[in-house]
Amino acid sequence: MSEEIFDVVDDRDRVIGKQIRREVHRRGLKHRAIHLLVFNARGEVFLQKRSFKKDTFPGAWDSSASGHLDSGETYDACAVREAREEIGLFLDRTPKRLFKIEACAQTGQEFVWVYRTDANGPFRLNLDELECGAFFKPDHVNRWMAERPRDFADSFRLVWQYLHNPPKPKPAPAAKRRPAPRTVTKAKPRAEKSRPKSAKAKAKAKQPKRAAKPVARKSARPTAVRKRR
Repeated sequence: MSEEIFDVVDDRDRVIGKQIRREVHRRGLKHRAIHLLVFNARGEVFLQKRSFKKDTFPGAWDSSASGHLDSGETYDACAVREAREEIGLFLDRTPKRLFKIEACAQTGQEFVWVYRTDANGPFRLNLDELECGAFFKPDHVNRWMAERPRDFADSFRLVWQYLHNPPKPKPAPAAKRRPAPRTVTKAKPRAEKSRPKSAKAKAKAKQPKRAAKPVARKSARPTAVRKRR
């Protein structure tokens, strides 16, 4: 049987490559997974006990169904597939999305979408994937997890915590604002300040103006007329 191939993603859950399962886990590469929580009519949640053959958290209690996305698979398609493969639950529609968990050490560097659906069972369990499963009251799970947290897979403890206190959505990166175009305004010409007059100039201005002397016009001399001889 060929080894599973996962999509490798970046810090924003964007696909940047592909790698086999073993290398993804060995190198701690970010990848994708889903967790499905199944509740019955009494409000109890179905938990599965992981197979002792699992490479991570063998024998630990986990979500109703969980698993990695195959390369090229969507989160929604994976949720439907895992429900069918692990507990024999055939869903005719995508289960309800609850919240998304960012990749971190506790999830094994997995981006995780958590889903919920309602079903009363009984389920047909895949014993190659899990040991057993049962419905539990949420209050019982709370006390059990508080007393013996190591009975549960790390990622499921985070899922259960966020079920009661959903994570806040990560804010989108702020768009870079373009600088507003500069409006060039012509500077108004400065009004010239009149210089203060000196005391001498002020005194001169106060003196009455003298009347201008009349200019005597010279009378034109009569032109002598010569007599002809």
